[in-house]
Amino acid sequence: MRRRKPVNRLVEKAERMLRTGRVESMGGGRFNVIGDHGTYNVVRKPEGKVSCTCPGFREKRICSHSTAVLMINRKNRPRRR
Repeated sequence: MRRRKPVNRLVEKAERMLRTGRVESMGGGRFNVIGDHGTYNVVRKPEGKVSCTCPGFREKRICSHSTAVLMINRKNRPRRR
């Protein structure tokens, strides 16, 4: 059986959080994200950088919570022509 790559799992978790309504915008680039092990605060700065209060983000500088927020913003952004 082939194992999925960690990036694929991260994106799948982020998509699942979005589908199940676990990402809530608090305004001003701040989001509450309900993860599998708690609720975390994600901040998206105007230049596009994100940060998350979860232990995984502190260790790896990326997590499914911050990825979900980036996916929301990408989905809502108008397409370039």
